[in-house]
Amino acid sequence: MPAVTADSPLTLPRIPRPGEAARQRPVLAVTDAPQGFEGEGFPVRRALAGIHLRHLDPFLMMDQMGEVEYSPGEPKGTPWHPHRGFETVTYMIDGVMEHRDSNGGGGVITNGDTQWMTAGSGMLHIETPPEHLVMSGGLFHGFQLWVNLPRDRKLSAPRYQDIRGSQLELLASDDGGALVRLIAGELAGKHGPGATHTPITLLHATLSPGARLTLPWRQDFNALAYVLAGRGAVGEDARPVRSGQLAVFGPGDALGVQADEKQESRFPALDVVVLGGLPIREPVAWNGPFVMNTRSELLQAFDDFQAGRLGRIPAA
Repeated sequence: MPAVTADSPLTLPRIPRPGEAARQRPVLAVTDAPQGFEGEGFPVRRALAGIHLRHLDPFLMMDQMGEVEYSPGEPKGTPWHPHRGFETVTYMIDGVMEHRDSNGGGGVITNGDTQWMTAGSGMLHIETPPEHLVMSGGLFHGFQLWVNLPRDRKLSAPRYQDIRGSQLELLASDDGGALVRLIAGELAGKHGPGATHTPITLLHATLSPGARLTLPWRQDFNALAYVLAGRGAVGEDARPVRSGQLAVFGPGDALGVQADEKQESRFPALDVVVLGGLPIREPVAWNGPFVMNTRSELLQAFDDFQAGRLGRIPAA
């Protein structure tokens, strides 16, 4: 890690440091992500667990998948399952993941690639490691983010985006000490390749030891930073953070992340996911694979799934 690098960060477009008039966002909380298992048994950390929806909206859930070194025969995925009413965004840092869905979407992602699935009105999908990875084993690390859809787009047509790591907008901090991979949204006049129904900004940043990253941030967006690896500090008061912790920011138009001068040998830099979006502010009725606005809509989603109206598993 990281999967996407730059030959010379000094040649990349710079993110200007916000001016003195910018209001730095305070840190409201730092939480630990509990560990669990997903799908057929691959390990995850629930990055957003325990945070009230008012601080997350429009995001619902984020799982850090791995980091785990599989032995031959150990790699696992998920079986076929349904979704309706939201989007899944899967970003692969190390390893390989294959996606197929009942709408005809799918592909293989690895090393900085993203698969962006808009479930919308509903579909079935499956995520599995390819057979060669099951046979060989290897490193597996990434994250999956669930993004809510507003009421008027809950039943939009399903969509699949295959975003290669080479398509990401690469930026550098003002001093060149941090590399930023912009996956979706706008930052400092640059735009990530991910097309979104809900206005969001999603990025993966790597900070060299001692480096500081100060980002301009839309005042009407919320702001979260999750540490994938390493140690550092967030906010004006330099709240300490480490691997597996989430920082929740308060209001403002800039946010700061800093890497410790000394890092652990297995994590030579600070790697963070920074995300924020425009809150939808609508009721959320959520049960398992469906995220709707009302209980009756949830019951309809289960009825539609059982009746086969969310799609059929395609032939292999």
